[in-house]
Amino acid sequence: MVEIIRAGGWLMLPIVLCSIVAIAIVIERFWSLSAARITPKYVLAQIWTWLKNNQLDSSKLRELRLSSPLGQILAAGLLSSKYGRAAMIENIEQAAAQVVHDMERYLNTLGTIAAITPLLGLLGTVVGMIRVFSEIMLQGTGNANALAGGISEALISTAAGLTVAIPTYMAHRHFTRKVESLVLTLEQESIKLVDALHSDRKVEVK
Repeated sequence: MVEIIRAGGWLMLPIVLCSIVAIAIVIERFWSLSAARITPKYVLAQIWTWLKNNQLDSSKLRELRLSSPLGQILAAGLLSSKYGRAAMIENIEQAAAQVVHDMERYLNTLGTIAAITPLLGLLGTVVGMIRVFSEIMLQGTGNANALAGGISEALISTAAGLTVAIPTYMAHRHFTRKVESLVLTLEQESIKLVDALHSDRKVEVK
């Protein structure tokens, strides 16, 4: 592996660095964007129990806010529920904006890595071919080892850039879709709470 990196030229270093950063982000996002962590199923049922038993106080709201991102959003809505539906929705939207921002953390970085690593590989190709033509100008076509070294450098860097870019792009698309799905769930759960407190429509809390 070290020999391959050396053979690919100095542009292999930023490509390898990009791959390390991408792997770290993928691992972190897999853990952070777990549905069980973002939108646990028991939250609405727990709130409903507290409301029925008249147990909803500041300590319960703090516990709810710290329990999960969904709990953070619902706690913001409960704090302003006495001021009416509009105020409750506004507070929920403000809290949701912060939660969504946190869920999208590092995704831009992941997308940037997916975009620049093929370009780094292409730059390595150009550098390698420049080396080849320089050797041809200086020594002609008789030095096969020098020519092979330049061509090898060009091909290795290109392959390395694509090897990093393709899975990184797939991971970026996966996490983008994951965030969209989680946002939809957050909206649905928030609407259930608002409707339960400010309408006569029955809301089933599971």
